[in-house]
Amino acid sequence: MKILQKIKEWKLNRPESQWSKKKLAIAGAALVVAVGLVIGGKILVDHWQFKNYKVITRTELEDMTTTAEYAEFGDYILKYGGDGVTLLNAQGEEVWNEPQTMENPVVAMRGEYCVVYDKKGTDIGVYNFSGRVTDIQTKLPVEKVCINPQGITGVVLADGEITWIHVYDQKGEELVTAKTSVDNPGYPVDLSLSDNGQLMAVSYLCVKDNQPASFMAFYNFGNTGQNQMDNQVSGYNYVGTLIPQVNYLSDSQTLAFSDNGFLTYSGKQIPEESNRITLDDDILSVFHDDQYVGMAYKTGKEKKSYEIVLYTIGGTQKAKFTVDFAFDHVVLSKEQIFVYNEKEVGIYTLQGNCRYQGTIKEGNVENIFRISGNRYMVILDSGTETIRLQ
Repeated sequence: MKILQKIKEWKLNRPESQWSKKKLAIAGAALVVAVGLVIGGKILVDHWQFKNYKVITRTELEDMTTTAEYAEFGDYILKYGGDGVTLLNAQGEEVWNEPQTMENPVVAMRGEYCVVYDKKGTDIGVYNFSGRVTDIQTKLPVEKVCINPQGITGVVLADGEITWIHVYDQKGEELVTAKTSVDNPGYPVDLSLSDNGQLMAVSYLCVKDNQPASFMAFYNFGNTGQNQMDNQVSGYNYVGTLIPQVNYLSDSQTLAFSDNGFLTYSGKQIPEESNRITLDDDILSVFHDDQYVGMAYKTGKEKKSYEIVLYTIGGTQKAKFTVDFAFDHVVLSKEQIFVYNEKEVGIYTLQGNCRYQGTIKEGNVENIFRISGNRYMVILDSGTETIRLQ
């Protein structure tokens, strides 16, 4: 009896901080509602389409006689032309400016390094977020250049029917030299270096069985490739297929675009083909970052005749959506997809939801970059402007 009495007294006098089943049920329901609101809010934000924009800042082009190109470089914008290279911050302000003289400047970048080279010329400039790193002067015309996150540079040089591949370290000193010809193994169309600089992928244009073909070769400059001829550890022939672009995405992942889709290769020592995605439609444009790869193509339908499909690097389709206006460019910028021509711009999420579609009134659009949130930098033929969707 004393025990029962004590239990009754404990129930009557227990601390108020002890939660009852009823209170737990209410708290649980409130938690479910809160989670639902968060999820619902995210869905609403992801599907929200803005109808207009506001110009926050604008910079007029001072010299209309000079031309320049722009490229997204980390959290900065790289402006490059025949007379110099300039790094701009998100507000369009100059961080540094390096003079150069080039007839046909082309840029390639990876991580914190970029390279600007004079195509068909002999000048190569290597830069990072702090400015100029080194200059490379070649004896033969430059055809193609790549760079890795350590500042290691790969170069293809033209010498008639013979081509040379050179690899330079961060200081511009030569690490590797290789000679190729049209007959063996082919003409190098593109090349890329792994993040650690140990592997190099080269796409060659060649002839197999009397047909145009591509040969994807992988070279290992570490211990694994020492006993292999020319350090080549793997190679793949693709008869009737052209592979104009190849990109190392890490130490072990390579992406290659073909004329009918894309391929991926995996392996830190001996890369092997891991995925092959092909499309039946004519591909108009391709784009990618380290996580996603996309292709734009014409569907043949009368309305909404352009379609964009986005995949993960592993080959899983993430999004597929249509665009109802003709465009010249499609790019990925900070987890959004931009589709645009001189006047009209479409901005989409990685799920394919349209965030904005409309015209830019202040000039002809040459490029567009996402700064953060709903703020963007638009490069116009008359200058630059920062806009905010609203």
